[in-house]
Amino acid sequence: MINFLLFPILITFFTGMILIFFQKNIFMQRSISLISLAAATICAFLVMLQVQREGIQSVTFGNWPVPYGITMVADGVSTLLVFTSLLLAFFLIWYSFGSIGKEREHFFYYPGIMFILTGVNGAFTTGDIFNMFVFFEVLLMSSYLLIVLGGEKKQLRESIQYLLVNIISSALFVITVAYLYSVVGTLSMADISVKIAEINQPGIITTIAVLFLVVFGLKAAIFPLYFWLPSSYAAPPIPVLALFGALLTKVGVYAIMRTYTLFFVHDISFTHQLLLIFAVLTIIAGCIGALAHFDVKQIIIYNIVIAVGVILFGAAQMNFDGLEGAMFYLIHDMIIKAALFMLVGIIIYITGTSDLRKMGGLMKKYPSLGWFYLIAAFGLAGIPPLSGFIGKLLIVQGGFAAGNTGTSIFILTSSLIVLLSVIRIFLYAFWGKEGQTVQIQEKTYKQLYYPTVILVVISIVYGVGAEWVTPFMDAAAHVLTDPSVYIEAVMKGAQP
Repeated sequence: MINFLLFPILITFFTGMILIFFQKNIFMQRSISLISLAAATICAFLVMLQVQREGIQSVTFGNWPVPYGITMVADGVSTLLVFTSLLLAFFLIWYSFGSIGKEREHFFYYPGIMFILTGVNGAFTTGDIFNMFVFFEVLLMSSYLLIVLGGEKKQLRESIQYLLVNIISSALFVITVAYLYSVVGTLSMADISVKIAEINQPGIITTIAVLFLVVFGLKAAIFPLYFWLPSSYAAPPIPVLALFGALLTKVGVYAIMRTYTLFFVHDISFTHQLLLIFAVLTIIAGCIGALAHFDVKQIIIYNIVIAVGVILFGAAQMNFDGLEGAMFYLIHDMIIKAALFMLVGIIIYITGTSDLRKMGGLMKKYPSLGWFYLIAAFGLAGIPPLSGFIGKLLIVQGGFAAGNTGTSIFILTSSLIVLLSVIRIFLYAFWGKEGQTVQIQEKTYKQLYYPTVILVVISIVYGVGAEWVTPFMDAAAHVLTDPSVYIEAVMKGAQP
């Protein structure tokens, strides 16, 4: 059943609407959210298997012929991202039971998450560039709710900057899509690729490519457009921060990867060299920020910026190794960032502070928490055989193959900076003289601990069991390196 690829999106959308009617019933909200996410995750996994067996699946709405109708496409890239997003959301919802607070739960917290997932997974799946804008707006409107939920002064202050940045980027997105449509006369992403190939990407298309890099770069937080991210992401509570850090910037990264491998492939000496330069600058900026701060949230937030640069560096190589590595690393970063934010959330809950200089000695009372944090930190830095290693190795191989030897060596050395930044948290918080702690409830601690530990274990399995996921990554990289696979599947395979 070809419409099955829509189920992961539709389940979260209708769940969000249903949850609105249970505003005051926290038990019902929690139960429905977990059950729905479990169902959506299973559906996403089955769609991923179907794509792996049968190839790219697509469906076009409204009985319109391709490319005039709105098409949704499940390929090796989108199915991996949709499945990972829903899996992470399941654990974040579980983690929220002990951390978000009943006041926020009463004011549409769970519907907000469901609508964000609808927007995120819709953006991953759509085959229409304007429809991607629509899904971006769905996830942004939901994120506006979550970033201010609770009404704390810091949240309200930072939400203004977050709102303004996204309004500007959305306006620029529409303008850029209009420019592109005026040149190629279509909004279907597969058809756009065909039309650009027919006119051999003249200068105006290269200009539009740069505009798209600005639009999606604002959302992905690349240098120098990342200025809004550290303060805005630090404002909401930990579960919201973990959701934002794991998913929202990755939508911008995905959009850059999709457009720069499907549309703008005829002037890569300029467009992809520009992408490579900004990727390296993004890594440098993230490394400086991660080392400069003593706030545990800010350290991990700046590591989001570093990861964005690493992924885009892989995409800029435009070869199989680089793109496969980018996909490996993208999925790794989604998992490990969610786990790390959840871990530092537990540390903040125990100590009552996010300042490293006020922490210490937690290893005596919470040894398992400390060791799981260390494993996650090693995974983030790419210590073999953990999850970050394979992706970064492939990205560097892709860089060497493309002749970017110096920058590839820089990518390897940046891992040392990443490791240093996160090991500081381990040394300050878990070792040394005992720092401040607050009275905690054992039940709440367990509600935070169990989903976090399971997610860390998943990250370990993702790294150690890389052989199991390699076929899916190969399929994703094949779609990215050979646009004709995507184009043929959509133009010939989409059915009304």
